[in-house]
Amino acid sequence: MAEVIVYVEHVGGAVRKPTLELLTLARRLGEPVAVVVGPGAEVVAPTLAEHGAVRVLVADASEFGEYLVVPKVDALQAACDAVSPVAVLVSSSMEGKEVAARLALRLGSGIITDAVDLQAGEAGPIATQSAFATSFTTRSRVTKGTPVITVKPNSAPVGPAPAAGAVETLEVSFSELTKGTRIIASAPRESSGRPELTEAAIVVSGGRGVDGAENFALVETLADELGAAVGASRAAVDAGWYPHSHQVGQTGKSVSPQLYLAAGISGAIQHRAGMQTSKTIVAVNKDPEAPIFDLVDYGIVGDLFAVLPQLTEETKARKG
Repeated sequence: MAEVIVYVEHVGGAVRKPTLELLTLARRLGEPVAVVVGPGAEVVAPTLAEHGAVRVLVADASEFGEYLVVPKVDALQAACDAVSPVAVLVSSSMEGKEVAARLALRLGSGIITDAVDLQAGEAGPIATQSAFATSFTTRSRVTKGTPVITVKPNSAPVGPAPAAGAVETLEVSFSELTKGTRIIASAPRESSGRPELTEAAIVVSGGRGVDGAENFALVETLADELGAAVGASRAAVDAGWYPHSHQVGQTGKSVSPQLYLAAGISGAIQHRAGMQTSKTIVAVNKDPEAPIFDLVDYGIVGDLFAVLPQLTEETKARKG
């Protein structure tokens, strides 16, 4: 049966959720072959096998921790040479898209980014993408080389599908070009206790209508009750009300949660470009003509300072 390479993102011995989603999609196309770089393969391998990985190719070398991006591309290229896959799947993170683009260039292959669904096709995998604020849905496939496809988080369910998960060593050769950019220092990001924004199943975002940094506590309180990540519009970030790392939009992060709640966000195209593929969208805005209402599944015309506390209390009550 055809094999599909899945690039594994893992942190602290835990496989990140988008990788498990990629394994679900890979099973539609063939037999998943997971590629793990850096230390910790022996810890993550059982999880990968539990979610469908038939083989786990492991490469551990100091280059993966010392240099940016390119060593990971080297590993995927080596995996492609060893496996001859029908596709390579990578998560649509910032690093993931750079890795995928570099790999496609090396392979002389076409690339599809930000897919929200994948299906098997007679001539190769067919990817679904959303475009122009979900005004259009496109279905496309790569016509040259081995398809390299990046997939947005929250695009597929995660479910067990036990497979062999045979661990094999992947031999990787590094050239001098690999060492072009060295990492001289790194520090773990301070944890907020909330889900990672791009991976969260629920996101609560605040915009200009929040009217001040101190008022983002309303957004945070509701997010914590929902187990959600906190986002912000560009206007809120530019005003200094919330960190840039939480900006959702064309010049920020793209999210695709099961539920996106926008509070005090007008719905400019810049913001919509970053959250348009959310499964269910709810907006709270006191302006009934706000463009965000053209996009939502549920709209609440009202003052967020009254609505958000009510939503928070209702959530608490339903949680018992």
